Amino acid sequence: MTEPKPLSGAQPPGAAPARPGTDEAYQAPLARMESGPRHDMETHAMSEPPEAGPASTTPTERPAPAAPQPPSPHAGSRPVAEPRQGAAPPAVPAAPEPCDTAEPQGPSGSQAAPGAPAPAGVGGAPVRAAHLDCTAGVAGDMLLAALVDAGADPRVVADAVAALDVPGLAVRTRPARRGGFACLRAHVERPSVPDHARRLPQVLALLAAARLAPDVARFARRVFELLAEAEALVHGTAPEQVHFHEVGAHDALADVVGCAAALADLGLLAAGAQVTCSALAAGSGHVDSAHGRLPVPVPAVLRIAARHGLALVAGELTGERTTPTGAALVAAVATPGPMAAMTVRAVGVGGGSRDTAEGPNITRVVLGEALDVPSAAVSGEVVVVESTVDDLDPRLWPSVLDALRAAGAWDCWTIGTVGRRGRPGRLVTALCAAEVRPAVTDVLLRHTTTLGVRWSVQRRTTLPRRVVTVAVGPPGREQYVPVKIADVPGGEVTVQPELADAERAARALGWPVRQVCAAAISNYLREPPARAVPRQPPGHT
Repeated sequence: MTEPKPLSGAQPPGAAPARPGTDEAYQAPLARMESGPRHDMETHAMSEPPEAGPASTTPTERPAPAAPQPPSPHAGSRPVAEPRQGAAPPAVPAAPEPCDTAEPQGPSGSQAAPGAPAPAGVGGAPVRAAHLDCTAGVAGDMLLAALVDAGADPRVVADAVAALDVPGLAVRTRPARRGGFACLRAHVERPSVPDHARRLPQVLALLAAARLAPDVARFARRVFELLAEAEALVHGTAPEQVHFHEVGAHDALADVVGCAAALADLGLLAAGAQVTCSALAAGSGHVDSAHGRLPVPVPAVLRIAARHGLALVAGELTGERTTPTGAALVAAVATPGPMAAMTVRAVGVGGGSRDTAEGPNITRVVLGEALDVPSAAVSGEVVVVESTVDDLDPRLWPSVLDALRAAGAWDCWTIGTVGRRGRPGRLVTALCAAEVRPAVTDVLLRHTTTLGVRWSVQRRTTLPRRVVTVAVGPPGREQYVPVKIADVPGGEVTVQPELADAERAARALGWPVRQVCAAAISNYLREPPARAVPRQPPGHT
């Protein structure tokens, strides 16, 4: 699978601010959702035009609004952007026949869902929830198409692309079919001028110069930072020195910014939004890249999965199913785990570049309103991997712990001990999921002098937790620090900044690390930030 072609959403120069007030920012996409889901998997027309048919075009210049038309009973099953001025109107798929077995529908056209009421969000509005189904793969263009299919305004995405101020860069969406699933494909129109590789500072400067809404710019920046961190680990260099090739090109810039704009338009970057994700399809085989022929999953995908607790499932799907950009987008917005309890309002399906026989090349987004289910501690299993080492140079232990984390360990540590004949040694312990135990074991066997590794499965209870980003520093020089929030029984919470990110912010601001940590906690308690950005696996200790 080729790297997803990015779509983005920002404001063109001179345009009015892209984001309305807080309540409007939530209510606008909610109103669009309640007019009918953009994609209904049960009643979707199977007579939809093939992919080669006329494409709907996401404009960079908005035409004058047409006179309002009465809604069709099947309207909204697929968001089709308005054509550019002077362009021929896109073909409209035939409306699907009513389904005799459809479930009872509520006033909004979605299935009526009894049960617990939705929790109140900003301005009393329900809290948004979404689940990213990546079991068949995920790439930047696939996720973007799925978000548009779920109800994100294509014009908002187009405005974000235009805000990058790259002449000739635009996005189109059109209906397609993958493995029998009706879906949307996202296509990026690239500039005629040749593109070039960029380093992280160049990418961040391009984002800073674009007239993007703050939450859109912040999210896009975070995604590219995750990509740079992963590539730096792969190549043994600093994130600022990484040369972006495929993921720094114009189309990837559009993918990331487009997804950021679509997520914001759907209310999924708002306070309290609950976004979860499935395991990611790993794929198999090889893929050609700027660094030569690479095994699938490519190294950057493995690093992102290990750093952020994303599960990878091999299955029987061939080819590159999850790209680095897709993995970084998921890591930046979603918490790995099952779908949250929600009233489903829409389903979006984004198609990839291939139509394979062994499974559909699609990403799905399930969008709805979170149900007010009380949070509670969760019990589960964890694999404990240990070894006792008494003959390793003590200076090497930091590199061993780094390698364990890179292999997918949620946490790891050493404890001093005394072995046979009074020799001092270290007991090294790593916590991980069962799927990565072989990789963690391999690290201990290769990076230490041990001759054996023991492991066991233990039961444990963990508190619900989330990670939010908090701005620290004076206006114009803000640094964003992830802060881990844990829900303690009784309604209390604990607040703890991520130390590595606090150290990075301290270097940028010239502050002591303790001052950054204190400011992050204080700023969170004073005004909880606008978006939770998951960073650690649910079982991280």
